Amino acid sequence: MRHALLLLAAMLLTCCSNDNDITAQTMTQKLYISIDGKTLPVQLVDNAATQTLVAALQTGDITYEAHDYGGFEKVGALGRRLPTSDVQMTTQAGDVILYSGNQIVLFYGSNSWSYTRLGRIEYSSQGELESFLKARQGNVTVKLSLSSGATAVGSVRGTAAEEGVCYSLGGQRIANPAHGMFIKKGKKVIR
Repeated sequence: MRHALLLLAAMLLTCCSNDNDITAQTMTQKLYISIDGKTLPVQLVDNAATQTLVAALQTGDITYEAHDYGGFEKVGALGRRLPTSDVQMTTQAGDVILYSGNQIVLFYGSNSWSYTRLGRIEYSSQGELESFLKARQGNVTVKLSLSSGATAVGSVRGTAAEEGVCYSLGGQRIANPAHGMFIKKGKKVIR
């Protein structure tokens, strides 16, 4: 029994120490990325870089210019340095990464390199992500904030085929809502 408990503890420590395991290290604080008037939330990981970024955002939004690179990412200089904890990883579409301590990389493809993970954009499809990031369409202005900027919901339209689909209060479709307030198309459910 003791041997089994030690083995289980070792397995848990190994799984939870991997920087690629975003679910084991997420923060409750979210970041919001806005491009061309559209906003998507980012589930942040808990590390020194995100803590420093959140502290900076508490004094105001951060805006920077980003450009396409390599056909798989938008990258831009943040205008400040953040602490790094780089590890070799293979990124996925939706990853938000810190590169060289002062550049934010928003992935719509994949790449292997040594980065510091910041979080993951919450999106419903690859097409939605690429459209939001203006993938392969040149430079964009990116705004980072701690607020979604939504003050009201104008409208949410759908069809019967979209029964059960969730939307943020800003009207963005949310694939896997976890925390917060959402609008769900369908029958009223009170929990």
